[in-house]
Amino acid sequence: MARRWVCCNFTARRATFWLLLFMSDIVTNAKARRDYHILETFEAGLVLRGTEVKALRTGKGQIGDAFARVDNEEVFLHNAHIEEYSHGNLQNHRPKAPRKLLLHKSEIRKLFELSSIKGNALVPLSLYWKNGKVKVALAVGRGKAQFDKREDLKRRESDLELKRATMHRLRDSRPGRRAAD
Repeated sequence: MARRWVCCNFTARRATFWLLLFMSDIVTNAKARRDYHILETFEAGLVLRGTEVKALRTGKGQIGDAFARVDNEEVFLHNAHIEEYSHGNLQNHRPKAPRKLLLHKSEIRKLFELSSIKGNALVPLSLYWKNGKVKVALAVGRGKAQFDKREDLKRRESDLELKRATMHRLRDSRPGRRAAD
């Protein structure tokens, strides 16, 4: 007979909290989606030390200026800033050290081919938890020109205005509401 472990304090709300904690984004890079056309994305593991993981659990990281590079059939993440762990000791990590990304050889070859094309760059989109491990959403992006950024901004504003207009129309058309004159 299989033994079932039952914990009386474990509720559905706590389960949801822990699930969101372990599957949520740690750090996102909004600048990457604004400055690059995303051509393809990859999920990669990240080689970290213990103090780096503990610092990321507290949300102390930045990837705004980070980029990836393929060197000798290995991929490294550069300029990703993970603050030193406050309770660390002499073995604490360096905040801007290059960190190795874990990918299959076929993915590394594909990244090398795509990044060697002029104008393409490897940028991290986010760091997130997956099954208790830190993962990186890595993207191959082509740099946007200034007018592309303006077009995106105009499109975003027009979508927002359209959404507002439909919400006002829906709110005014509900039964029991008087039309404003």
